Amino acid sequence: MPADPFHHPALLYRSDREYAAATTAFVTEGLAAGDPVAVAVPGARLALIRDALGSAARDVLMLDMTEAGRNPGRIIPAVLHGFADAHPGRHVRIIGEPVWPGRTPAEYPACAQHEALINLAFAGRPATIMCPYDVEALGDEVIGEVARTHPVLRDASGERASAGDAPEQVVEGHNRPLDEPESCVSLRFDRGNLSAARALAADEAAARGIAGDRLDDIRLTVAELGANSLDHGGGSGLLRVWQADGRLVCEVSDSGHITDPLAGRRPVDPRQAGSRGLLIVNLLSDLVRIHTRPGATTVRAYFDLTT
Repeated sequence: MPADPFHHPALLYRSDREYAAATTAFVTEGLAAGDPVAVAVPGARLALIRDALGSAARDVLMLDMTEAGRNPGRIIPAVLHGFADAHPGRHVRIIGEPVWPGRTPAEYPACAQHEALINLAFAGRPATIMCPYDVEALGDEVIGEVARTHPVLRDASGERASAGDAPEQVVEGHNRPLDEPESCVSLRFDRGNLSAARALAADEAAARGIAGDRLDDIRLTVAELGANSLDHGGGSGLLRVWQADGRLVCEVSDSGHITDPLAGRRPVDPRQAGSRGLLIVNLLSDLVRIHTRPGATTVRAYFDLTT
């Protein structure tokens, strides 16, 4: 059986020097081999790599992950597939750093699931995606889980196979019931009043200063989640809206069950008819959390509030 052309190492680094040395070596090896190369890391790290690469940086796609990957659920379809699919038939190299100091406890489960799902999304594709982790700044839980989402670990001493690779367990392990809000507004909806659900979310957003295109994003997000409930969640659902930790939260729950772990993470041809559901939700939201089991699914879409 031929070896899988997809490789997914984690880079465990302890200093800027280690980070710069390992990432630039990865990039220059790819450029020397003629591979398209992309780097998607937080802004300060992006500047570090750009400076270390010098003139070679002009041959690399550089993305600030705090923007492109603000929602971890957006990274596979918009960042990784976005780059790999632009170079069909070619081996691509990507540095993707989805977890950085400052990620919140609400964001981390989505990050861990993202890292685990990369293995499924890119299995059999000619690609190498290296994910850096700051060992000194990230907590023990995060670093301990890296070995479960990455088949290979790299550090200053070299490369080794992970002894605990178990991405499916990570996906399911973070599929937990979500904490209840202290208070919220709510509306049960069906085919007769989905427009009222959209209006409720928009009114709550507008009352908190959201306007313009971002308000339209919230309307569309609730419309897509509601349509999923009507089509796949028993024909009705419950919308709840509240504010927490500087974000507006729009939650839709129903009696459906999401069985596809990559739902909402596969790019869709714009010429294809039909709803894009969770993909649109991932692309528009600043964070998406999901809990699903037979007979019940809850999807939360978070939108940052500006002050």
